[in-house]
Amino acid sequence: MALFKTQTAAVFGIDAHLIDVEADLYKSGMARDFMLVGMPDAAVREARERIKSALINSGFGYPNKALTINLAPATIRKEGAGFDLPMALAILGAMGTIKSLDHHLTTGELSLDGALRPVRGALSMAVCARDTGFRNLVLPAENAAEASVVEGLNVYGVRSLPEVVALLSRPGEFQPVLPLAASPPTDAEEQPDFRDVRGQATAKRALQVAAAGGHNVLMIGPPGSGKTMLARRLAGILPDLTFPEAIETTKIYSIAGLLPARAGLLRHRPFRAPHHTISDAGLVGGGSGAPRPGEVSLAHHGLLFLDEFPEFPRNVLELLRQPLEEGSVTIARSNMTLCFPSSFMLVAAMNPCPCGFYGDATRECRCNSGTIQRYLAKISGPLLDRIDIHIEVPAVPYVELRGERGNSESSEALRARVRSARERQMVRGFTNALMPSPRIREHCRLDAGGERTLEMAVRKMSLSARAHDRILRVARTIADLDEAGPVAAKHVAEAVQYRSLDRSYWH
Repeated sequence: MALFKTQTAAVFGIDAHLIDVEADLYKSGMARDFMLVGMPDAAVREARERIKSALINSGFGYPNKALTINLAPATIRKEGAGFDLPMALAILGAMGTIKSLDHHLTTGELSLDGALRPVRGALSMAVCARDTGFRNLVLPAENAAEASVVEGLNVYGVRSLPEVVALLSRPGEFQPVLPLAASPPTDAEEQPDFRDVRGQATAKRALQVAAAGGHNVLMIGPPGSGKTMLARRLAGILPDLTFPEAIETTKIYSIAGLLPARAGLLRHRPFRAPHHTISDAGLVGGGSGAPRPGEVSLAHHGLLFLDEFPEFPRNVLELLRQPLEEGSVTIARSNMTLCFPSSFMLVAAMNPCPCGFYGDATRECRCNSGTIQRYLAKISGPLLDRIDIHIEVPAVPYVELRGERGNSESSEALRARVRSARERQMVRGFTNALMPSPRIREHCRLDAGGERTLEMAVRKMSLSARAHDRILRVARTIADLDEAGPVAAKHVAEAVQYRSLDRSYWH
């Protein structure tokens, strides 16, 4: 009897957890039996055939004995092909081909010829390896750059099973991968610029405020007024991800299999724009087997753009309420409950009515009042109340449409002001959109004029407590853009203006 043990990691949510891989070779009446236990899924069970072929084709042979492999703990369902390499190494250890694998965490999918294919969640596994005391992480070469950003860990990118065996036998001949701090920056000329947008000065100002404070935005306007164009340029004035934000966002993209090959940390904030036919699992996460991150998590620390807002199924839109309020989404299954981070800026765009021309001075609306109300009613009051800024994006007049491109302010200039305002907020420890309610009185002090303006707005507009707090947060952001101390009347008045549009359409 020969028993050998290796360790790997499995990803649940956005974090990885250690998995023990135990291989036991023993004589029995049925040689070459391969028993795999420990709650494996279909992809893990299929590893038996991949491992056999990989061992034989790599020149190591295959034991003429019965084999049992146990994946522990047995109470956790094991998914994915990343268990191939550690199981193959456990078999080789049981055969006596390799020695102890202490201080090495391994993962990777095997091809039939012994080559290694990339796996999902390599960054999460690297963090797990470092935090649990491993010195070395061995994984496919395509995942090495992603994992190398974790400090205090030697990351070895390998291309085949024989190369892994050589690394374990002669470690002095191999060097760990050098850290790669971030993916190469995108050429600035390829980024959409606000200079391309003609007119829409009010909308541009509102989006600048939204970017500065991380506020959610709803744009209402007729078709062709530039709502989508504005939203795509909003992502370009957001500041780059901080290192902790980049780690968390890259984890999500790695788990979802959306990280570019040989990429390090993501540098820019994500921009996600799902179609209105998306399912609830596609938006907030889920699916069969272990839940996967949805669009709200893929937009973490970035921007989620929902075009044709009322065309999304109402039950799907209502699922946004938890992530908008809490910055995370919890997905419960019978055998596990996972929490995915989902702190994002929501930017929604919609027409004022089904035909799109309600309130347009130049084109006639073909919708009756009942049709318009049913269309607007698809956006519930509680969801609307969680959107800080509501702006109207009218059709662009001909004179402005034919104006010179250089007359508009560039994204670079807007981004500099946004960055300056964000730096003021980071001294407080959070963006204004995420300011806790108990801290509002401390950080959103009003001068006498601001107090009178807010009191008048609350009384005349019958604002809820949530709307009151959101107006103060937006006013604080406007004051930060002005580099002001106390929030003045003009800051409150502008913030109130961004909350008045819903009264025009929904009341």
